[in-house]
Amino acid sequence: MANEKNLPLPSALILDEQSNLTLAELCRACSVRAEFIVELVDEGVLAPQGREPHRWRFSGVHLYRTRVAFHLQRDLGINLAGAALVLQLLEEVDALRARLRIIGGE
Repeated sequence: MANEKNLPLPSALILDEQSNLTLAELCRACSVRAEFIVELVDEGVLAPQGREPHRWRFSGVHLYRTRVAFHLQRDLGINLAGAALVLQLLEEVDALRARLRIIGGE
């Protein structure tokens, strides 16, 4: 499992889409191991800037996606491919809700 009981809990962290986290910072913020992040990148759940893991940079959106994927896997037993699909569907629902707000549907 990706979570380790001995990893420190994250302190308050305020991020936006422009945030620029390293792999280590993302791991600390989500209380996961680097291997879990690498699996998310391999599965296409995350698309960091940079070619090699030590050069990867992640945004606030990546932080959100990592946390959701982790909880889907831990709490519901969903594999990473399933988590990727759930994240895609959640983002589509959010986009549709935003469009409804624009046209006055909500």
